[in-house]
Amino acid sequence: MRDNWVPISASKYSLFLKELHRKREESKSKEKIKSIKRQSLSKEERSLVLQKTDSRCHICGGEIEGIWEADHVLSHSKGGDHSIENYLPAHKICNNYRWDYLSEEFQEIMKLGIMLRTEIERETNLGNSVAEKFVKNEINRIKRRKKR
Repeated sequence: MRDNWVPISASKYSLFLKELHRKREESKSKEKIKSIKRQSLSKEERSLVLQKTDSRCHICGGEIEGIWEADHVLSHSKGGDHSIENYLPAHKICNNYRWDYLSEEFQEIMKLGIMLRTEIERETNLGNSVAEKFVKNEINRIKRRKKR
């Protein structure tokens, strides 16, 4: 974990992030060899999963209403099994953006996201630049989904 270490430069931080990415990909390729077939949960099983968190998303803590996903605690790609104990409820968007990042990598993404949100809110040069790119990215993402 990177609690007490601060990268000394942008290039060192980039290397750190690339190494986290490499570790995740390496972990995924090792686990794909096991190739466990995905299974669906029954209605009763889904109800039990949702009850575990009192109908709250285990990622963001928000209330779950309507469509939600049963998220693997130990990800399917890392060999997580198909049992009620290995699922927690999540909003579709939360589960989609969490992917199968390693915990350390996901923590870095959260730190970056919070820092950038603050920059956007303060309307700094960096914030405005990122916000413009983000809006364009979101427009393109939605267009791609509509074409499917």
